[in-house]
Amino acid sequence: MTCREAQVNPPGGWRTWLFQGGRGAGKTRAGAEWVRWKAIRGAGRIALVGPTLHDVREVMIHGESGLLAIEPETGWRPVYHASRRMLEYTNGARAYVFSAEDPDSLRGPQFDAAWCDELAAWRYAEAAWDMLQMALRLGADPRALVTTTPRPTALMRRLHAAPDTVVTLGTTRENASHLAPGFLSAMEAAYGGTRLGRQELEGRIVEDPEGALFLRSRIDEARIAIVPALWDVVVAVDPPATSGETADACGIIAAGRAGNDAYVLGDASAQGLRPLDWAGRAVALVRRVGAREVIAEANQGGEMVRQVLETAGCPVPVRLVNARLSKRARALPVATLYEQGRVHHAGQLGALEDEMCAFGADGFTGSPDRVDALVWAVWALMLDDAVLGVRQL
Repeated sequence: MTCREAQVNPPGGWRTWLFQGGRGAGKTRAGAEWVRWKAIRGAGRIALVGPTLHDVREVMIHGESGLLAIEPETGWRPVYHASRRMLEYTNGARAYVFSAEDPDSLRGPQFDAAWCDELAAWRYAEAAWDMLQMALRLGADPRALVTTTPRPTALMRRLHAAPDTVVTLGTTRENASHLAPGFLSAMEAAYGGTRLGRQELEGRIVEDPEGALFLRSRIDEARIAIVPALWDVVVAVDPPATSGETADACGIIAAGRAGNDAYVLGDASAQGLRPLDWAGRAVALVRRVGAREVIAEANQGGEMVRQVLETAGCPVPVRLVNARLSKRARALPVATLYEQGRVHHAGQLGALEDEMCAFGADGFTGSPDRVDALVWAVWALMLDDAVLGVRQL
């Protein structure tokens, strides 16, 4: 087996190794090889932490570069016990599965080592990381490896600033020989030189661009882990005009209100879905958050939007709204609420936040479907009709 220098365990007395790289940069393989090495060297208890339990199982364990696939010796290959969420090696070393969606699950155990994958996408990143740090207390030298495509989150900044963190950078191009033919050239043609390309291909943290309406620093400052008792909850839908792989995404955002503040609870947005499919996602979110009503933009479809949601089994009233102002003009009052610290995100909402922090900046392209749905939801909870130039249907 050959590897690049970036994928090799770095020297020194670090506590956290942050391997920050682009898509397909070989981060997962580096993480799996590091865990294998730690198990061979005597680490008895290892934590495997991903954005969700599904991510840990399908990427870190069963993936093409996961722990089961990389083991060259049949007799040394670990066994995954799904019912116990545990991977067991023949020498007795065990790796336990955890989701960053449940930080408290890390409150009781203790470990010699931890592999944390896609940390920038963790929903409750700071809480999960803090619980993990307190659990890294076994052996003579407990350490953690973080493998992630970066986002400028508060925890990523914190790790970069920590004196006991060593940072390794990797790009997609450096691992091109292990990727599908034509993938890199297609990605560079589409995203080369853009903010998204610098983040997703070069693996670099890209701060808020000039002109963006929403600032990540403000979102981070107001982020919460525990949502208070809410007075009201709505789901907002910004439906696409067409369906299919090339269609715009359907923005689906849930938000609630308590006192003078709004709380963004979830993002079920998806791209390329048929009407009944996106309506089904909206209905599922309504049921999950206990929404009072659905706010749906009717510019692209009119009364048919209501009919599709009702056909999908929507259990609450559907209120159609028709915008008369531009997307930016509608978003401005909501951006003001963010500036005032009156809108709080419940955990990390990565795709929504990435779109928010690019919207309005020079070079932004595409349809801000998640932002549109967010604006409708916060407007319905916090703002008067006249502020946004909205006509109710």
